[in-house]
Amino acid sequence: MSYISKPKFKHPLLKTNDLGLTRRDYEGSLTTLCGGCGHDSISAAIIQAAAEMSLEPHRVAKISGIGCSSKIPAYFLSKANGFNSVHGRMPSVATGANIANKELYYVGISGDGDSASIGLGQFCHIVRRRINMLYIVANNGTYGLTKGQLSATADLGSKTKSGEESLYDAIDLATLAIELGASFVARSFSGDKKQLVPLLQAGLKHKGFAFIDIISPCVTFNNTDASTHGYKNTWDSYVALSAIDYVPMRKEITTSYAPGRVKEITLHDGSAIHLHKTSDDYDPYDKENALHHINAYKKQGKIATGLLYINQTTSDLHEIQDTFDKPFNSLGNIELCPGNAALTNINDTFR
Repeated sequence: MSYISKPKFKHPLLKTNDLGLTRRDYEGSLTTLCGGCGHDSISAAIIQAAAEMSLEPHRVAKISGIGCSSKIPAYFLSKANGFNSVHGRMPSVATGANIANKELYYVGISGDGDSASIGLGQFCHIVRRRINMLYIVANNGTYGLTKGQLSATADLGSKTKSGEESLYDAIDLATLAIELGASFVARSFSGDKKQLVPLLQAGLKHKGFAFIDIISPCVTFNNTDASTHGYKNTWDSYVALSAIDYVPMRKEITTSYAPGRVKEITLHDGSAIHLHKTSDDYDPYDKENALHHINAYKKQGKIATGLLYINQTTSDLHEIQDTFDKPFNSLGNIELCPGNAALTNINDTFR
């Protein structure tokens, strides 16, 4: 896979963040995706989110599998750590990397084929293990890299540009993530940067497994009115359960919304999300309520978006396994090999 580098020239008056970096410092190579692909909007949203957060690029690990979606990491944070893994096996690589060094921000980029088909088992288990990471699925309902076959997330009755019709019920990754224990679940549209950027920022700051399902229409093989994942149907059936503001902890927390219409969720690091609710009975802390809303809108042929569910009381993998305080990759021989006496003591506990 070849990539084209962007020109290194930067305007001297470009706005900088707290690290002295401009948005250009968070970009990657020039895209080789189709013109108008929603996946490019996702990479642009990640660039904006990271730049506004003053995220240190070298403290980010971006990991992907195979597919059009898995090319996205090449287009953002060129100075971050990166690994393009095997089809459907990104969760295993992300798990291993997180075990070795828990001090990085982990961003997993996947697609509906990579996570809902060949990698479905891997996806289920990384959710269960509660890896502290942001897992993004660029969901277009089709296999764009292999010329447009229907994917497992294509809705029943949905048709591709070639006329192929989906004969099966779709796998809804958002509801699956909620049921399997994800503590942050959201859904958005690649064309709605106003909603997507704060969701990405909140997901990056969330402690635990954060999952965002992003509807990202394929302009080449699935951009047709007969497809529920095409641009027209996505816009027509798009329902935002909440408008979202992400407020970093270093800034004064304010809001312009009317009193009584805002729910504030404070994240572990002190930053906050403001939800301007479109429905008074919607509670993102209630798992059953989240599943009900997703399915209720689905029956109406609509897509519920926004922050669907959040739970900040669960533990991540390192807390569950009671791992060492230091990252494993920083441990020395004495800590990794404590000697025969320590092994004897361990064996004695099983007698």
